[in-house]
This record gives sequence, C-alpha cells and structure tokens, in this order.
Amino acid sequence: MNSAFLAWILRMPLIKRWALMHTVKKENVAEHSHQVAVIAHLLALIRNTYFEGRLNAEKAATIALYHEVSETKLQDINHVTKYHNPDLTREFKKIEEMAEMECLKTLPEELQPLFKPLLVQKEVDAEYKALVKAADLISAYLKACDELRFSNEEFSHVKARLEKMLKSYQEQYPEVDYFLTIFKDKCFVSVDQLAD
Repeated sequence: MNSAFLAWILRMPLIKRWALMHTVKKENVAEHSHQVAVIAHLLALIRNTYFEGRLNAEKAATIALYHEVSETKLQDINHVTKYHNPDLTREFKKIEEMAEMECLKTLPEELQPLFKPLLVQKEVDAEYKALVKAADLISAYLKACDELRFSNEEFSHVKARLEKMLKSYQEQYPEVDYFLTIFKDKCFVSVDQLAD
C-alpha cells in the first residue's frame, strides 16, 4: 500500500492562515503548527518544573504538530465563522473529524492506533488537549500583537478576543501566566535587541 499520509502533512505550508484578513506578515498552517508545538513543549516543561506537573513535553509537542491536520483538507476556517453559533460549531467539528479520520486511514493499518490519539482531536487526552489549546491561543495572540505592531488595526478585535480567552487560561493554568510573563515581550523586539 502506498500511503498519502506524508503528502497530507507536506501540504501544510500551502494552507494560508487568516485567509479572510489583511496580514502584514503571511502565515501558513505549517509555520503555525511548528510555533504551537514549541509553545506546548515549553508550557509542559514549565508546568513540570514549577507547578508539579507530570506531562510528557515531547508528547505535547507532537500533538501540537498535528493539531491542525484537518486544515490540509478544509483550509483555515475563520474563528468567528466557526464559533458563530452552536449548531454551526457542531457541524464544523464533525467535518474536521471526518478529515482527521481520512488522514489517519492513509497510514498503514498497524500505525493507525499509534497515530489516532495524536491526529483525531476527540481522541487526544484531555490534559494535553487543554495544553495545546493554550499554546494555540498564545500563538494566535502573538500573531495579533505582531500585526498591530506594524499598524495593522484589522487585528485589534482579534487581540481583544484572545486576551479575554487567555485570561481564563492564565487563571486556570499557572504555566500560561508564567509563559506570558517570561517570553511574550521579547517576541516584539528587533533582532539587535534580542541580545539585551
């Protein structure tokens, strides 16, 4: 059997994020997934080091790498559209799961049980899913801040919405608050200032 699995993954750079919005800096799903994986890895290590967590940071990073796999089939769906009302959200989630399952079934049969808890979002362990969701929000928030830094006011409402969402994560997960305190500000400096 020839597998299309890797071909699905290699299409991620072709999928544009923020497709309905003007962006100063373009972003694709591969770049976003990489950022979310790095952030999720850091969040897991912060939880384990400072807040008595027992997460596998590499597992968190791997789940994050695959968290948008459905978008290789469906494109990036605007958040406001996707969550406009509960009925629409339910239908989008069904379609996303169908795409995830289709991707899963491209793997050799023996590998499918190993990948299912990584690819199919409803099969992801709840603790890791919450951590990756926090990383996903942080990545989007940093993107919004960066766009605003370059005077793209189209992202002002995005930043406000994400700040509200992140606030509840900061209250629930101390590693999110720690992460934002330690890492956020340096994300918006020039390359010359990184050494300061």
